[in-house]
Amino acid sequence: MDPVYLSDSYAKECAAKVVEMPEPKKAVLDINLFYPRGGGQPSDRGSLFSASGSEFRVLNVEKKEGKIVHELDREGLKAGDSVNCTLDWKRRHALMRMHTAAHILAGMFSLETGALITGNQLEEDKSRFDFSLGNFDRAKFDEIVQKANEKIAQNIELKIYSLPREEAMKIPGIVKLANALPPGISVLRIVEIPGADVQADGGTHVKNTSEIGKIELLKLENKGAANKRIYFVLK
Repeated sequence: MDPVYLSDSYAKECAAKVVEMPEPKKAVLDINLFYPRGGGQPSDRGSLFSASGSEFRVLNVEKKEGKIVHELDREGLKAGDSVNCTLDWKRRHALMRMHTAAHILAGMFSLETGALITGNQLEEDKSRFDFSLGNFDRAKFDEIVQKANEKIAQNIELKIYSLPREEAMKIPGIVKLANALPPGISVLRIVEIPGADVQADGGTHVKNTSEIGKIELLKLENKGAANKRIYFVLK
């Protein structure tokens, strides 16, 4: 079964069972609501509530050896316990908005310059991209951001679906993050923003670009001869 965060990014809570406690403050659950850190997207946060009503705050979530591990603020849970998972929705939705905006911005950069993203980090309040790009033209960057905002303003409905790897790799620009696609993945999850971007991606996104707002470029940094960094926020 797909993790809840992939099948329904808008789910805010669910019931689950503790499958394993690899450490006293770390829990593996049978159903996964919380997004684990990866691909430049931070993990979700929130709480697990035991049957007795005790709260265990989820501080961080990571994938380890094929399992999704929840780091908790305290001990007390054990394998077999039933819990109610509750997401920090404000944080999740902020990251969803940022992630979808980042896809549109990356799509515009790829279209206009052919540049690949060599690194990225999404946050609730601001995000950054590193680009493999020689020319450092502020006017061009501003123009690309403007085009991205024009796409966002079209209130585009996202399409999310799966394709066999071989078929997906025939789509131009399907991978915009350098070295981002492990070879062992045979079926790819595709996030398509019609007319703006299409990428293989395992993160959370909004349903419609109307939820994003507007991208505002904060600053540019020259990190080397062919490496440029931009910081942006959403308004």
